[in-house]
Amino acid sequence: MIRNGKIAVGKAFDDRVGTFVGLEVLKHLSVDKISHPNTVYVAGTVQEEVGLRGAETVARAVEPDVAFALEVDIAGDVPGIKSNEAPARMGSGPSILTFDATMIPNQEFKRFVIDTAESEKIPHQLSVVARGGTDAGRFQMNKIGCPSIVLAVPTRHIHSHEAIVDLTDIDNATKLVIALVKKLDERTVKSFVQS
Repeated sequence: MIRNGKIAVGKAFDDRVGTFVGLEVLKHLSVDKISHPNTVYVAGTVQEEVGLRGAETVARAVEPDVAFALEVDIAGDVPGIKSNEAPARMGSGPSILTFDATMIPNQEFKRFVIDTAESEKIPHQLSVVARGGTDAGRFQMNKIGCPSIVLAVPTRHIHSHEAIVDLTDIDNATKLVIALVKKLDERTVKSFVQS
């Protein structure tokens, strides 16, 4: 069900949508002169489906302190799909992946992302991708480890010529990343890796 009628249909949303969210974040940080304590990089990677190769290259070049893989998630709100097969729903906000086949996110970082979404009243949902991986699988293995997480826009029919997204999910993913960038300071980042 689409609650507000604002949808987009197009090909190759995996992963043009993630790139778009990243560029929107950069635009808002600059145009709106949003104060934050970070250097923010956005990269469109290649060869995710054949070994996360572009993600490894980016991680080595940038050496991030934390990393977000901005992605699409499989929207399971279509006939014939059980909620345990694809829990994300279009129109319910961006997905925060709690697991994919290439990584389990740093738990403190994951809690920080969820808490930020809740405190900022940004709609969000938790999801898993049991098969398949994301660039976060490589980001998290950079150097001695980089807290990484996947933030995704639920998308129907992701590998087709007519994928479907709810534009409010894209807006809310952008808002969530901006809120996180504003809150992530050196002390907070260090708290993710200290025991």
